[in-house]
Parts: sequence; structure tokens; C-alpha cells
Amino acid sequence: MHISAFGAALRTPDLRAKILFTLGLLAIYRLGSVVPTPGVDYSAVQRCIDVVQGNSVYALINLFSGGALLQLSIFALGIMPYITASIIVQLMTVVIPRLESLKKEGQAGQAKITQYTRYLTIALAVLQSTAILSLARTPGALFSGCNENIVPNQGIWIILVMVLAMTAGTAVIMWFGELITERGIGNGMSILIFTSIIATVPSQFASVWGAKGAFTFAITLGIGVLVMALVVFVEQAQRRIPVQYAKRMVGRKMYGGTSTYIPLKVNMAGVIPVIFASSLLFIPTLFVQLTGSTAGWAQWVQQNFGSGSGSIYLLTYFLLIVFFCYFYVSITFNPVEVADDMKRYGGFIPGIRAGKPTADYLDYVLTRLTAPGSMYLGIIAVLPVFAFGYLGVSSQFIFGGTSLLIMVGVGLDTVKQIEAQLQQRNYEGFLR
Repeated sequence: MHISAFGAALRTPDLRAKILFTLGLLAIYRLGSVVPTPGVDYSAVQRCIDVVQGNSVYALINLFSGGALLQLSIFALGIMPYITASIIVQLMTVVIPRLESLKKEGQAGQAKITQYTRYLTIALAVLQSTAILSLARTPGALFSGCNENIVPNQGIWIILVMVLAMTAGTAVIMWFGELITERGIGNGMSILIFTSIIATVPSQFASVWGAKGAFTFAITLGIGVLVMALVVFVEQAQRRIPVQYAKRMVGRKMYGGTSTYIPLKVNMAGVIPVIFASSLLFIPTLFVQLTGSTAGWAQWVQQNFGSGSGSIYLLTYFLLIVFFCYFYVSITFNPVEVADDMKRYGGFIPGIRAGKPTADYLDYVLTRLTAPGSMYLGIIAVLPVFAFGYLGVSSQFIFGGTSLLIMVGVGLDTVKQIEAQLQQRNYEGFLR
């Protein structure tokens, strides 16, 4: 978006209010990330963070909370419980007939599914906060090599207050995301993830500069810019399916007779598959870290999934991205419903019969678009890991490909929404 267009957005009163509302909630979100949970010794936590500084496992765990998890703040759990709950509910929608029927009921059914997701998010937040605090009570369990007493008072009531505070923090974050979606700009949950990740990127670049010097930093920055350029290029690509609407008489008025198109993007799923895949791969490492297990399976998980750059990790990551691409596209774009809607309003694709042939054609095109789209997402997510590993900066620049994909993808979607709303408010018509 041009600077002039951004200035025009700020000059539009209702659009300016939405932007400022979103920025205000993000500021509160970042503030909550550094507010310690009641009962936590903040100075002891800071000393422990200094001890584990540079440990890739802790950096990986801390990524999606924007640094709040290791701070044991009221927003320590971040958006992760909601992401996990969303994945579980969407998977269950395919398996459980009741959820599938709710999905087909339209807005009312979707509201019910959203409510189930909220309940599951709170349940997961209680479980995760309990697990984290059970480790924090034991010196050296949460922060390996740091024997500070993080929770001085370990009475049952103070622990319950801490669990309640972290769970309430997750509920507030979930509420912030929904408020941004409804009253602000962009998708609330994606923007919160974007904010958490971008908050850690400057420190990662600073670590690269300090550890490897200016030359390696410049190459790392160049790889990041190249990935951003590729993401922007592919995100704009789309296949336009032409649609013709026949003329029809409704009362005394003639409708139809127009031509339009269905825009099918090469990457229909956006950054959601990357978020889902990285969230699932985050769970084994977190589980081992929280349990403190030293068994054979735990060592295997640490070795292959802890650094975020092992061959098994990258292969699993790539395959999960491809799977979630197809899965997410299948639940967000239904060719049968689109074909039925077109037939109901007298629309047809030139050369394709209305009804089932149209649905089959749309499914054919969508499947072949999703294949390169999923490969593109997987390659963009994995390629920087190889490059950063070759440069020896993978320990300083955790999740480089994922971070860049999410930041650029969410940034593009948000800018497009601002531009779309700006065009609606300043449309001057064809004749001027």
C-alpha cells in the first residue's frame, strides 16, 4: 500500500478508528506479555532467562508467545491454546456428524462451533498452565541449569490463583483476537501471532550481528528479503474462472446478463497451514521440556525436533504443511455449494454445464492449484532453515522460514483489507 493510501486511510474517520483500535489492543497484548503472574519472583525469572539465553529449544518454545512464556507472565500461554483447540475442532468436524451438520447450518452453526472452540481453549489453558507451574515450583525443572526458586510461596491457594491468572490471560487474548476481527482490521488471531513473532525478530537479528558479524548479517537479511519477494509474488497469483449470468425477469425488473469471475488463488489456504504445522511440531518439544523426561524417546524428540533444523523435523514439517493445505482448502471452499449457488442465480461457466459438471470442474481446478500452492508453502518454510543452517545462524534465527511466511502473509492480508475498505469509502464511480 502506498504512503498516500495509508495517509488516506488515516484521514478516513471510521477506518482510522479501526486502525487505532487494533493498535491499542496490540499494545495491551504486548504489555500483558511482560506483566508477571502473581506469586512469581520476577527477578529470579530474569536470572534464569539469562542462563538459558541462546538455547534453541527455549527460543523455539518461546516463539509463539512473543517472549511471554519464559517470563511466566499473565499472557504466558499466548494464542497457542486457541490454535490447538481450533485444529482439534476442525479435525473433529470431519469425523463427528453433529459438528458437520452445524457447519452446514450457516452463521448460526458456525457460532456454535466457535463456542465449542472457546470452551476447549479454556480447558487446554488450564491443563497447560498447571503443567508449566508444576515445573516452575521445582528449581531447575523449567529452566535447565538454573536453580533459582521461581515460586517462593507454593501454597495451594497461590498456585490456584496463578493457574486462574494464566487461564484468564488466554481468555483475554482470545477475546482480543475476536474483537480485532469484528471491529478492527484483519484477522485478529493472525495479527496476534504476527505481533508475537515480529516482537522477537529484532533480537534475533541482533544476535546474528553480534555472533557472526556484519557480512553474515547482510546475507541473512538478503535471504529474508528474497523469501519475502517470493511470498508476495505467489500470494498475488490467482486463476480466474469466468462466470456468465443469464438474464432473468424478477417482477418487472431484468436481472443478470453480466460477466464476472471466481478468483482461485494459487495459495488458497494462506499462512494457516504453516501456523498449524509449526504448532503441532511445537507440542513434542514442549511436552518433553515440561515433563523433564530423560527416557530414550525424549532424547530422540530433543535430538530431532528440538533445534528445528533436523532432517526428520524438516521432512515432517513439509508433509504437515502439504496436508494442512489440502485439508484447510477442502473445508473453506466447497465446489458443490459454489456450483449450487451459481445455478440458483442463473450463473454458469462457459462451456461447462451447470450443477454437478460445474462442481467437478471447480474441484479439478482447485486440486491442481493446491498442489503447487502447498509445495510453495513447504519450500518457502523449509528453504531458509537450510540457508540459515549453512550460514551457522540457525541457533540465533529460530523458525526463520515460518516467521517470514507468517509476517508477510498476515501483512499482505491486512493491507489488502485496508485497501478494500478504503476503495469502498472513496469509490468515485466509472464516470468522473
